[in-house]
Amino acid sequence: MRVGLFDFELPQERIALRPARPRDSARLLLVDGREVFDQLMLELPELLQPSDVLVFNDTKVIPAQLEGRRGEASIGATLHKREGPREWWAFLRNAKRARVGDKIDFGAEVGASVIEKSEDGSALLHFHGDEPVELLLERAGRMPLPPYIASKRAVDAEDRADYQTMFAREEGAVAAPTAALHFTPRLIEALDARGIGRETLTLHVGAGTFLPVKADDTGGHQMHAEWGRIDETTAERLNAARASGGRIIAVGTTSLRLLESAAGEDGAIRPFQGDTAIFITPGYRFKAIDGLITNFHLPRSTLFMLVSALMGLDVMKAAYAHAIEGGYRFYSYGDGSLLLPNRAS
Repeated sequence: MRVGLFDFELPQERIALRPARPRDSARLLLVDGREVFDQLMLELPELLQPSDVLVFNDTKVIPAQLEGRRGEASIGATLHKREGPREWWAFLRNAKRARVGDKIDFGAEVGASVIEKSEDGSALLHFHGDEPVELLLERAGRMPLPPYIASKRAVDAEDRADYQTMFAREEGAVAAPTAALHFTPRLIEALDARGIGRETLTLHVGAGTFLPVKADDTGGHQMHAEWGRIDETTAERLNAARASGGRIIAVGTTSLRLLESAAGEDGAIRPFQGDTAIFITPGYRFKAIDGLITNFHLPRSTLFMLVSALMGLDVMKAAYAHAIEGGYRFYSYGDGSLLLPNRAS
């Protein structure tokens, strides 16, 4: 499909630079089939059914953005995928000044060598020393806020907590599964009281999620792989819930992508561990999920293509026009949406 079909105009003032406080006070746009309704995140329990199961991503964002020097050259690095105990693929700023074999000093006694470069401008970095890389990043790194926020304000101490979900446990993400940022203990308690189930999986979100689609056609875009895991007991519980009439509602596009990667053509979710580079566009037949909670996404992005595949391009363009007109806040720190393509009354 032509990438231009997924374009729309978004006023800059609709981009949220800070999250709602408290988090669960965010607005929620319900897209029920072709209809849209203005709701609040705190009303989510009443919009779901007691047999539904929410699936969260428990990945934890690491301070994966680094500023360093190679000689006189300034080099920026955004880690996006772990390759080994001390190796990370990173997107480099000023990449031409960092050649294979070069050492980059990131300060705070943290350094790395470039051991490989790829055609997309990323480099494989080997971090020096014996300390775990996670400790090195805590010293020298900063939270990797999306470019549409970081270009408008500096990353600060508040982002260390703001850009992390309450479910964050497994370190390895360089971008937050932002749909889950809206959830608080108060909201979880209300969901539990309603009888709504809850499961977790792990998908380490990479910085590739922010890369623009440069191709004119979706067939020419290459997704970056991300590592994920669904264990056997989680898969069994999800399959049992669906077999008994429950709906699987993914919280975030990251959870959705991993569930769909793990599902067979029969819709059954299998245990999964490894990389996924699934690219979901209109025409895709969803196998594992029945709905999605997600934030509002960028024009021409792979994530807007995904929600258009779930709900229909015309439906999502109309829903986004409604959200823009209604003052909804967009992107990572913005408001949420509940997308139900075949919602039961």
